[in-house]
Amino acid sequence: MGEREDKRKLLRDAMDNKETYRVPMGFWHHFVLGKDQFRGLEDPAIIERIIEGHKRYFEEVEPDMMKFMSEGFMGYPPVMDNALRTGEDLLRIRSIGPDHPWITEQIKYVKRLQELFGDKVMTFYNIFAPLQVIRIRLDFYDKDYERFAALAESFPEELHAAGMEIQKDIKLLVSRLLTETGLDGIYYCVQNIQSKRYTREMYERIVRPTEIEVLESANQFSDYNILHICGYSHHTNQLCFYQDYEAKAYNWATFTEGISIEEGRKLFPGKCVLGGFDNNPETLIDSGSREEICAFVNRLIRENGHRGYIMGADCSIPNEIKDGRIHWIARQLQEKENRIGKGATESKKEKRSKRENGIKEGNRINEENRTNEENRTNEEKRI
Repeated sequence: MGEREDKRKLLRDAMDNKETYRVPMGFWHHFVLGKDQFRGLEDPAIIERIIEGHKRYFEEVEPDMMKFMSEGFMGYPPVMDNALRTGEDLLRIRSIGPDHPWITEQIKYVKRLQELFGDKVMTFYNIFAPLQVIRIRLDFYDKDYERFAALAESFPEELHAAGMEIQKDIKLLVSRLLTETGLDGIYYCVQNIQSKRYTREMYERIVRPTEIEVLESANQFSDYNILHICGYSHHTNQLCFYQDYEAKAYNWATFTEGISIEEGRKLFPGKCVLGGFDNNPETLIDSGSREEICAFVNRLIRENGHRGYIMGADCSIPNEIKDGRIHWIARQLQEKENRIGKGATESKKEKRSKRENGIKEGNRINEENRTNEENRTNEEKRI
């Protein structure tokens, strides 16, 4: 496509479940790792590295949307300053209020990113559901991958209370982001608790009340929010838990869950869906050849069409991946345009070619009919 392509309109049309002249794409990865993801308030240099990472990614990949990463701010203070081992620890988590730097500095951060990209593509900010804020601290800061499920099983009521407190601050953050920064929407991350005890009934009672108001609040300020049902590191989910979580587009781990884009559309009828690629290391996206990746892009287009579809991955792609590999996908999508919704009329040459082909096909069918009729006449004479 040329430089004048309106990528904002392209993505908006896809999210509105309209036919698009080509499939848009959106991929993302982290720009800092480890404890730096939690230390943006302590070390402003980390935030600068993250902003520079977004700039390099945009320039090299030429994406059709930008999901701003919330790393640097993954350390929610009441969760970071907490042992997170007992029910009493969970009950010590309290809302920090609207003036805390964890909120005000994120507003400044998103404003800077929005100034860089907001006039070029639609933009979304990563928001973790309240209880996921606790899980992320335990999984990615403490590297204790079992403790969150253990807390959820041992102290469900206390976990619920903690989530309700965290939700207060995330609602404040989201409302300010969507009214003060120019951001188009949020990318809202939810996940089943990885415990057999958390049945649908348990989830509805303990978890849902801690997260649904964030999404409802976001929907009051924006019509373009994305629900991400996170299957990172092969975590699994019951997607049906989220069928009434109202969003404009839905993204889940098609490979981990074993639920294709086509099958997922039946769960979220009439909605835009985002995905297609496995995000895990040593899969096609980071180990396949250019020919293999482009062939898979073509397959995804054939299978999922041009209506209400954004090509992407199950979750964040490997951090070590070369951005140029994602640019292969961008270029392939640009070359596989669907002319139906392009808005440009066919050239005279194209129209003439179609007309001539139609005449040839009509002549071929007429000739076949004439031959068949002659054969029947000859057969009748022999009889």
